[in-house]
Amino acid sequence: MPGVEVFRDKEKQEIMDVLETGVLFRYEFGEQRKGIYKVRTFEENFAKYTGAGYAQAVTSGTVALKVALAVLGVGPGDEVITQGFTFVATWEAIFDIGATPVFTEIDTTLNMDPVDLEKKINDRTKAIIPVHMLGSGARIDEIMAIADKYNIPVIEDTAQAVGGRWRGRHLGTFGKCGTFSFDAVKTMTTGEGGMVITDDEKIWRNMSEYHDHGHDHLPNPGGRGGEGRSFIGFNYRMMELQGAIGIGQLAQLDYIVASQKKNKAAMRDAVSKLPGVTFRTLVDEEGDSATFLAFLLPSRDKAQAVIRVLQDNGAGAIFFADNTWHYYPKWEHLLEGSTLCNSGWPFKYLDGRRKVVYDPEILPNSAEIMNRLLVYQVPVRISDERLQQINAAMDKAASEIS
Repeated sequence: MPGVEVFRDKEKQEIMDVLETGVLFRYEFGEQRKGIYKVRTFEENFAKYTGAGYAQAVTSGTVALKVALAVLGVGPGDEVITQGFTFVATWEAIFDIGATPVFTEIDTTLNMDPVDLEKKINDRTKAIIPVHMLGSGARIDEIMAIADKYNIPVIEDTAQAVGGRWRGRHLGTFGKCGTFSFDAVKTMTTGEGGMVITDDEKIWRNMSEYHDHGHDHLPNPGGRGGEGRSFIGFNYRMMELQGAIGIGQLAQLDYIVASQKKNKAAMRDAVSKLPGVTFRTLVDEEGDSATFLAFLLPSRDKAQAVIRVLQDNGAGAIFFADNTWHYYPKWEHLLEGSTLCNSGWPFKYLDGRRKVVYDPEILPNSAEIMNRLLVYQVPVRISDERLQQINAAMDKAASEIS
């Protein structure tokens, strides 16, 4: 869990600034807060770091996706294309806005396959959400070219790839919006929290209002604006303590990424001992945030044999083909159309007819990749003893599958 590995005096001081004012709310209380606006400062710093024009802090990465979809006008009757290897939040946000998710294959980048993307575009497609999975970028140039061809906005789900780049430019800055997550296991964390970035001022203003019950913050940036509201909204506000932590974490992000790159290289050397192993395709190796090390064995049987040996020797890896959070065929609630809504929404029309049915077998190319995939999360700090343990486990696994 990289972010929590590097809590230092900076985060503590930023938090103390908030506690000394007694103001946890990001707006209002101007005199009491003595000029301290941590969430606003975090937004400004994040926009500057990524090179985006604007940043809007929210309560989670899931909410970041919903806010981005809302301000792009996506809703009932629309389809949004994303990929079958992602965290459940990506498609939950699509459903929650009233639209229908459509899933693409992944390729060896472990991200959206641009060829399959273009096949799934139709007149109902109103947004595309490529996900920069496991810390490394999708084929964002190809995806943007397709999106521009059909005039469809792109939202980059960058929840797992903060600090990642493509040809020097930050991931999340290519589409209309880029979304980020700062939950407890992310590269940088605020405990819970998220961010949406954009270069479009109108989109940013709408995000600012939508995330705070429709309040217009422009007349008074530190307050709630006037009583007139242009549209309905919700409460997705980040609080000052989260903003304070975010300021401290962002200040360390370059150090975190650099440390992960060093440790990933050492872990990759160990994994390279496995006969027939290959590694995920990186579209920009220099831009990899190095949050994860992903490698593939020649077959599912060999992948499972390797993971058994690794687990038995204290160096277990993640087998995402069995992961119930991130892989399409394992989302039983999606496949079964399970919902708390009595009408069956969002899986059924109001007359009871099934609106959408998801087939677990529709992504065969993804299955071929996922069945061979093993993954390590890369820490910011790794001891010599831990590296020795991984190396020893790899030696035994190599012997097992030789």
